[in-house]
Amino acid sequence: MTKRKSVWAQLVPASGDALVSLAQAYEAGGVEGVWAPQMFGAPFSTLAAVAPATQRIKLGTGIALAFVRSPLETACSAIDLDLISNGRVVLGLGSSAQSQIEGSFGSTYGKPLAHMREIVGMIRAIVARGHTGELEQLEGEYHRLDLSNFRLLQPAPRSEIPIVLPAVFPKACAQAAEIADGLLGHPLWNEAWIEREVIPNVKVGLERGGRARSDFSLNVSIFTAIADDRREAIEDSRATVAYYSQSPQYLRYFEGIGFGREAAAIQAAFARGDLAAMAGACPDAMVESIAVIGSADEVRARVEQRAAQADAITPVVPHYGLSPEKSAAYTRRIAETFYE
Repeated sequence: MTKRKSVWAQLVPASGDALVSLAQAYEAGGVEGVWAPQMFGAPFSTLAAVAPATQRIKLGTGIALAFVRSPLETACSAIDLDLISNGRVVLGLGSSAQSQIEGSFGSTYGKPLAHMREIVGMIRAIVARGHTGELEQLEGEYHRLDLSNFRLLQPAPRSEIPIVLPAVFPKACAQAAEIADGLLGHPLWNEAWIEREVIPNVKVGLERGGRARSDFSLNVSIFTAIADDRREAIEDSRATVAYYSQSPQYLRYFEGIGFGREAAAIQAAFARGDLAAMAGACPDAMVESIAVIGSADEVRARVEQRAAQADAITPVVPHYGLSPEKSAAYTRRIAETFYE
């Protein structure tokens, strides 16, 4: 583990035995916590599988899609998991891409910043007072909850469950710093974007919320491929960078870091269903701008640079297109480099 940053790991859906074994290894390795993303499956069930088998590590939904379930369901899921884990939950909530929320899930996207602010407020109210019977009506633009006949059997294990919001763009960074307990940085971020867009807007949000920097945690996710063969690591990371580039919503981000033309080509290929062309449109320079690739020493140095103003890091294996054996190998190299 790095000396100055806490380190988090990622859990993706697997068999119960495999999840428990991996989570226990992470705990023994000194990681601060684990994130279960909704990209690959529902995060609450994955974390519930490992909660009784671990004692210390934090359990983060990193992220749960906030717009695809009722705020009451999200709050109850977090409360239940917090009870199972003896108060170790970190509730990561994200908006995802509009095409996914409206298309795949058939849910309302709306104006994502306003929608997220509303959901965070409702969840916090339910966690704090859901056992009292006093909430009655929670009304907003996107959700209208009649809680007059709802009551938790007992107070939640904690009156406040930490909420972490992810972000790509500046306004979302500012909102996270204003209303949430932390910001989970997108693994697409590179060093220039963090310095130019993220850090100044975190400051704006903290000032807007009247909060100190010490009240807020910035965790930077980083696609990480540690290998002796640099060319192999670049090729192994290309599909992941291309996949994460396919949303039209992210085009202005890629324009901001100098890869707008490449991202537009990737998105056009995705629209045609041409996965090979997606990878072909993603050049080495784009891969290496986003993913941290190289020997253990090279990766340590670049992670230190990217996370210079962060409180924590989450090195993430670039999973797409990799065999289970290769994913496991990259996971081991991350463990050897960053865990105790």
